[in-house]
Amino acid sequence: MQKKTGEISTTDSSAGLGRLFWEFFKIGAFTIGGGAAMIPQMQQIAVEDKKWLTDEEMIDCIAMGQSLPGVIAVNMATFIGYKKRKMPGAIAATIGVVIPAFLAIVIAMALLDQIGENGFVMGAFMGIKAAVCGLILVSALKLFRKINVFTICMAAGALIAVGFCGVNAALVILISIIIGIIYSSLLVKKEADGRDER
Repeated sequence: MQKKTGEISTTDSSAGLGRLFWEFFKIGAFTIGGGAAMIPQMQQIAVEDKKWLTDEEMIDCIAMGQSLPGVIAVNMATFIGYKKRKMPGAIAATIGVVIPAFLAIVIAMALLDQIGENGFVMGAFMGIKAAVCGLILVSALKLFRKINVFTICMAAGALIAVGFCGVNAALVILISIIIGIIYSSLLVKKEADGRDER
């Protein structure tokens, strides 16, 4: 069956289990700054380098990863792995992204007493946090070009609700899900009515 334009294959050879594990292992090993800091790297690999996801699918991946319980980076790795190789792919990608953090935490705990108050270490983390903010902003700007007016309005509403009105983020996500379902239902109905008229 011929693929539609822009559709990403779920069986391409670039997304074998070993490749999924290795790519997410590298993301987990070389991205410092927490789950959100991994988003630009995941976007680079999954969308631009490997073509595992379209831009629209990446936006869905970020939204799902942020909305579900757990760490966003792990949720996104699981989403991408499942998208490419179903359950085995989800397991391979998830294990790959988790192992570096697990090993780093074990090592850090063992050395915590020695490095905790080290001025060089504190300075390094200050620089890392600044760089991570820039990386996240770049990723956000790339994705911003792919969203519609409805998405922009929802994002602005969520920003105002959480950032300025102190509304609980979980409540904002729940309300956004409900609004999104209603909006999608109206779009489907409108398209169906348009086909009936023709």
